[in-house]
Formats: sequence, structure tokens, C-alpha cells
Amino acid sequence: MEDARRARKIADNWRAIIAVGLVIVVVLFAIGIIIGYFIGLSKVEENEAVKAALRPADASITQKIISEVKADNIRENLRYLTETPHLAGTPADKEQADEIVKRWRDQGLDHAEAVPYDILLSYPSKEEGKGNKVQILRKDGTGDAIFTSREKEEVLDESQNNPDVVNPFNAYSAAGEVSGEVVYANYARVEDFFFLQRNRSMDLNGTVIIARYGKIYRGDKVLNAMNVGARGIVLYSDPEDVAPAGEDVYPDGIYLPETGVQRGSTFKYSMDPLTPGYPATGYAFRIDESEAGLPQIPVHPVGYSDAKEILSRMDGDEVREDWRGEIDGVTYKYGPGLADTNNEVKISVYSSNERRTTYNTIGMIRGSVEPDRYVILGNHRDAWIFGAIDPSSGTASLLETVRVFSEMVKQGWRPRRTLVFCTWGAEEFGLIGSNEWVEENMKNLISRGIAYINVDAPLMGVHRLKVSATPNMKDVVYDAAKMIPDPNPSGNRKTMYDTWAERGATYDNGVPRVGGLGAGSDYASFLHRMGLSCIDMRYQWDDTKYDFSIYPIYHSVYETFDLVERLYDPGFKYLQGMTRLWAEVARRLADELIIPMNTKDYGERIKEMYDAFLLTENADRIRARPLSDQLDKFGVAVDAFLDAATEFHESIPSINMNDPLAIRRANDQLILLERGFTDPLGLPGRPLTRHVISAPSSKDVYASAGFPGLIDMLFDIDNSEDPDQQWKDVEKQLAVVTYHLHSAASTLTDVISCLTRTEL
Repeated sequence: MEDARRARKIADNWRAIIAVGLVIVVVLFAIGIIIGYFIGLSKVEENEAVKAALRPADASITQKIISEVKADNIRENLRYLTETPHLAGTPADKEQADEIVKRWRDQGLDHAEAVPYDILLSYPSKEEGKGNKVQILRKDGTGDAIFTSREKEEVLDESQNNPDVVNPFNAYSAAGEVSGEVVYANYARVEDFFFLQRNRSMDLNGTVIIARYGKIYRGDKVLNAMNVGARGIVLYSDPEDVAPAGEDVYPDGIYLPETGVQRGSTFKYSMDPLTPGYPATGYAFRIDESEAGLPQIPVHPVGYSDAKEILSRMDGDEVREDWRGEIDGVTYKYGPGLADTNNEVKISVYSSNERRTTYNTIGMIRGSVEPDRYVILGNHRDAWIFGAIDPSSGTASLLETVRVFSEMVKQGWRPRRTLVFCTWGAEEFGLIGSNEWVEENMKNLISRGIAYINVDAPLMGVHRLKVSATPNMKDVVYDAAKMIPDPNPSGNRKTMYDTWAERGATYDNGVPRVGGLGAGSDYASFLHRMGLSCIDMRYQWDDTKYDFSIYPIYHSVYETFDLVERLYDPGFKYLQGMTRLWAEVARRLADELIIPMNTKDYGERIKEMYDAFLLTENADRIRARPLSDQLDKFGVAVDAFLDAATEFHESIPSINMNDPLAIRRANDQLILLERGFTDPLGLPGRPLTRHVISAPSSKDVYASAGFPGLIDMLFDIDNSEDPDQQWKDVEKQLAVVTYHLHSAASTLTDVISCLTRTEL
């Protein structure tokens, strides 16, 4: 009996063990299935991610973009943007920013916002009797005015009769009333003042300068006048530069009428004056205005009919031929003073500086594969008045570009990398909006930014395309321009590239020339502060016919919607063409597996710059001193960079296009190359301008200077007050540029050799 119970118990135990074992097996099997499922799922997801990372750009998008850009949309954009003046810091500035953000959100952008900055701006007084002016007064103490300049331009179209039109003024001019003997200084360049002082033996201290706009940035004209001791300066646009004989002026043509006046800033630097180096946020530290480097003398602009009243009364010898303008009935004379010695010129400026808020608008389409890489498109939004060409023709194009890209996204396309769209505030006062945004976002942009594409005023003419860019960006513009139909095709001119090559200056191989970048627009901080490769594009007038510095009606009240629609681009075909080009360049940079940057072009351009420098008197001066060895080492660095840039460019076809890390590594080298040219200490006397290869000339902010630190230190060195110190500075700059060439070359070498060096 006992044995039977024991046997049953043993059997029950085994059954329990077997049951538990079966449960465990089933559970483990189920867990295995679940784990296997998720492992398989992760592999599927991993494979999809790899496929996306290796997927080439969709070439069909180009034609879709071209077809989608609508001229009528650009026309209506421009009509809206020019309905009212929209000076930075005014309610209209904010209203336009809000409208653009609303449009972008409605179009489905992944992000859109208006970014505010608290900045120092400048405005003329609205108080009765406090209008800025230039006068010819009697010296007898009566104060009788023989002549007083116009406070407003003549209204030639009812659309110009708007209460928000700001009277002609130069922003940041010192306020005050000054008078003195008048001197004509041509374009008020350094060399013009040197001629007056050294060749004419003129003492300019205490004088009032009158000079024409053009050739250099107006702020440099003011600084040059300050440096010779002038009390004030009057600026005007000469007909030679804005209304050539025989050409129709507005409203019959595109040239400047006699009362037209160019407004503009006279601040030397590209930033908010009170927060140098840091974004103008609510928490920013601000320096005093007295420390900001603002102009210290009054400056006021006038039309050429008013300038005639002064120039026709001047005393002194007749000027040399290349100083003569084309004001009818005027014999241009140097001065000093007026022929009637009982009279003198007086400048009265009552403008003031004010802290106000301006806004950038920022919109984004998130990249599908590399959302942490940014291709940035920008154009400023603020205008001195209506700004139909500068900047609103560009803003109208940008708005259509954004709409087209948003439509492509709705159709299923998305760029590989993130597209960032920007309209900048307060550019006219000194590139302030873009600079503050760069300062605020520099830590991210330095490692993540790919390129900045700027289209400020695309409709300066309709003759041909004009492009300025860092040398590595030439090919992407060439290739894009070959895809865009010419707005006015004829014969062999079927694409924008065809017309550009036929009508523009070319290299020896017939390829259109691409210019260097000064600091005339919003690319400046991206390139010169941060080292981001940049492009600036526009349509240009026929510069083989007229050597203008800028289009004739620039910054005047006559720059209206009517000017564009009736006289420049009646069918809006040229703005349509520019919009297509802008979008296609951006698409290529944002979508191609290998970013289309040509390092070899960069190396060859620097070699050209160095060889050209060797032919100058400055190189002879260096050779005449014990610096020949340093100049030779500079040349060795140039060759080393060219070799590295060429080798890297030629290695691109051998990149393993099935390895996403190899692709990413090559792209990182391409975008970091430009950073290799930035000096954290900045250029001499310009700590916030850091690019040692290409930066604005210290004598003309608008112009690009090769090897700017070296060129600055060599400037007028034969007349230096401290030649020994200046030559030490030259020696230092030779070493600085040599170092940065080697540094940039190292960014293009492999991951091991870039950190090695065997020779002193």
C-alpha cells in the first residue's frame, strides 16, 4: 500500500516537472519569437536608414522646381512688399515679419518664427524746423541763406507721396551744425585725400568736404574725412554715375532724377553698434555709444541739383580730368572755399540714435537624412523706403522659393539636409540682423553649417548674371545655371549660363568669372566671422557700357514697384529666372550625396592671388628687406594647399558610395575647409573679421581684398610714422597667412597625417 502511494507521488512529481518544463519551453519559445521579431524589425529599420543615407538625389526635382516657379507669384509678392515703406525698427518692419512667418506656417514649413533683436538704429528728427540740410550762408553774422538743400525728393509718382517716407539722411551721422571752407574730394577715397594733401598741399583740417557717392562704401568716405580733420561731409550722386548724358531719368527711364538722393548707413562695421561680438538680446551687455566707433562728424546726402549749387560756386583750380563729373554747367574745382569769400557751407544734422527692435524671420524644412546639416538661403527685408530692387525683389524671390520647396515636400520629396530660409532685419544699418543671428547661433553653425546663399537685390539690371562667391562654390553655380532657361533667349543663348558666358568677363577657358566677396551684404558675417562658404547672386547692368558702382536709383524714393514692373522686368521673367537659379543651387547643396564643392578651384585661386601679389611693389618692398625667406615660406604654404586641395578633389570619385560614414567624412572635410582660414584673433585692428584669405578691404568695406591682413599692414608703409613697428606687423602677417594655409590644407588630408608634422 505504502509502495503504491509512493509510486503515485513520484509520478505526480514527474508530471509537474514535465508540465513546468513545457511551460518554460513555451515561454522561452515565445520570448524568442518576440526577440527575433524586434531584432528583425531593427535590422529592417537599420537597412532602411542605410538605404536612405546612400540614396542619390532625385534628378527629376530640378525640372519640377523650374516648372513650379511662377512669375505672377513673384509679382504679387513684390507688390505686397512695396506697398508701404518698411524701414527697420518701424511698425511696418514688424508687420512684414509677422506676415512672412504666417505664410511659411500656412505652407507647411517644419518651423517658422520671427526672432527679435534690440539694436541701436538711427533716424532723422521729425520735429518742425529740425530737418537735416546743407546751406550756403553769409559769413557776416546775419545767417542769411543764399541756398538751402531740399528736405524731400520731388514726388514724381503719387505712390511716392506716403507719410512714412523717411527724408534723405545718412544713418548714424553725428548730430550738430558745422560750417567751413568747402573742398571737393572726388570719391573721398584714401587716395583722393592723399592727392589733395600731398600733390595739392592742401590743409584739410576744419574744412567741409563735398564728395560724390561711388567706388567705396559711404562709411569709409566719412571715416576718411574724419581722418584728415574735416568738420563735416556732404555726399551726392553725380550724373556720371547715375544719369549719363542722353539717358532718360525716372519716370521715363531707370536713371536717377536730379532731386534723387541715396540714403544709407555710415557706420563702419557690420553689427549692432552696442553689442560687438555678441547677439543683441535682452540680456546682452551694451557698451556706451561713445565707445561704438560711430561717426564723429555730421554727414548729409543731397541730390545732384543741390550739389550743383555748391560746386558751381567753388573757388580754386579746375580739377584734373578723372575727377570731373557730369553736372551740366559746372566747372569742377578743388576749392578750398567758395568764389565769393563772404559765403561758406554749413551742414545741419538733427538725427538721433535710438534703441529699437527688429526681426529676422527664420523658416526651416527639416532634412530627411542629415537634419543637422544646414544650407541657408537669405535676403534682407528692411528697406530705406519702398525698396523695390534692394531688397524687395530678392525677398519676393525668396518667398516664391520657399513656396516651391514646400510644394515639393507636399509631393513627397524632402531634402537630404535641412534648408533654412531667412529674411534679415536692419541690414541697411550695417548688416545687423544677419550678424546678430550668426553671433547667437555660431556654436552650432560652425560645426553644422554647409553654405550660405545670398540674393540681396537680384534685379540690378537685366544684362547678365553676376556671381561672387568663395572659390569652392563656382562649380555648383555653373552647373545650376546651365539648367535654367534664359529669361530672354536668343540664338545660342538658351540658358542663364549661356548668356553669362557670352556677356560677362571670362577666364581663359571661356568660363564666366566669379568675383570675390567684400562685405556689402548679409554673407559677410557668415564668411568673415565664421568661415562658412558663401555665394552672392544678382542680375547686372551692362558694365561694358557704364562703370557704375551700383544701379542708378539705389536707396531713393523712386525705387518703387512701378520702376520694376514697367521699366526693369515687365513680365517678371528675370526674377523668375533668378528664383529658379537660387532654388536649384540650394537643392544641389542640400540633396547631393557629396556636397558639390570644388577644393581644387580654391587652391588654384589662392595660387593666382599669390602669383599676382609677387608682381606688386609690395612684394618688391618685402624682398628689399630681410623677409625674403618668409615670403618664400608663404609660397611653399600656397603650393602645399594647392597640392592638398587638388589631391582631395581628385579622390572624390574613389569614395566608397556604399559607406555612409565615408560619405559623411568627405562632406565634413569639404565644409570644414573654409573654417581653416579663420583666425580666432582676427585681422589687425579688426578682431571680429577673421578670414585671412578673403575679407573686405579696410579702406573699402564693399571690396574684397586677398590676404587682407598682409595688405593692410603694407598700405602706405613708405610714409609710415613708425616704419619699424609696421614692418614687424608685416612679418607677423606673413607668418599668420602661412600658418592658416597649412592649417586649411590639413583639413583635406587623411585622419592620421592631418595631425602630424616632421619639419620645423
